[in-house]
Amino acid sequence: MSSHRQTASTLEQLQPTTVEVRCTGHIHAIVGKTGFDYDFDGRTLREFLESFFERYDVQDKLIAETEADATTRGWVGTIDDLPGQNYAKNPEGEQTRRYARVSINGTFNEHLAGLDTVLEDGDRVSLMYPFIYCC
Repeated sequence: MSSHRQTASTLEQLQPTTVEVRCTGHIHAIVGKTGFDYDFDGRTLREFLESFFERYDVQDKLIAETEADATTRGWVGTIDDLPGQNYAKNPEGEQTRRYARVSINGTFNEHLAGLDTVLEDGDRVSLMYPFIYCC
């Protein structure tokens, strides 16, 4: 029974995942489409992005190489006790550039499992730059 589960799991990993991709702003300008289905080998956001970046040259528009590339200057100084709850962020090298975001079904990836978020067939992956009108 155990070997059957491993085989089924391995077969599932070999099946491509199909997600709906939505592109805005500069990503849309480069890719040339707003929404389309995209097949890739794997199950995670990381594997999707690796595949997508091989096909479309948008990595430098979305992924920050350094903390400075991911951070924007604000209007206020640093606050020691932040209000609210979820201030999750991805580790350096896995963050989006300032004003860029990657979301899965409307939730920013850093509020899920970051680049290790598991994607299912039919999930909507939005690649937004800018995610607000600013640039």
